[in-house]
Amino acid sequence: MNRPPLVLVHGLWDTPRLFDRLGASLRRACPGIELHCPHLPHRCGQVALTVLAERLASGIEARFGRDRRLDLFGFSMGGLIARLWLEEHGGADRCRRFVCVGSPQRGTLVAQPMPRRFMAGIADMKIGSALLRRLDADAELLASIDCRSFYCPTDLMVVPGWRAVLPRGPREALPVLTHRQLMHHPRAIARLTDVLLAP
Repeated sequence: MNRPPLVLVHGLWDTPRLFDRLGASLRRACPGIELHCPHLPHRCGQVALTVLAERLASGIEARFGRDRRLDLFGFSMGGLIARLWLEEHGGADRCRRFVCVGSPQRGTLVAQPMPRRFMAGIADMKIGSALLRRLDADAELLASIDCRSFYCPTDLMVVPGWRAVLPRGPREALPVLTHRQLMHHPRAIARLTDVLLAP
């Protein structure tokens, strides 16, 4: 199978090293898979998600050009950055599969107290934020993509945990207890590997 490259987008307080375990699992199961894990510094949530999405778009174009077909994975805040790329930077036209994990696609109560003036990136994740309303208004752009959402019911970062789902595609709770375990627990890694490598 001529598998598209997989772009993995990290979240708040993370770096591409977040994906070490998942990447190792993917490479064991599918030697030769092409992974791209861009580093998107966010200054502890001060950088607006639209700015980070612009940086993601520039990095993808530099690495893969403007037309190459891709798969996309976003963890936590990275799922919103990835969705911005899909809906506002033409990514939906070239994305085959979009998997988001623990991503506050419907906002999180944790972000509610954060002032936009100082913490723009975190404020973008408030329930009912202007950015989330804009993304939902353009959700039809996801119709041609295989979208999957995974969440942790007891998540303390995306609160309540069930808000970590896209408006399209299957939704599944992973058998873990915390936000971090979504990317570290062996059962989560095994399930995500299966989904990401599906035909």
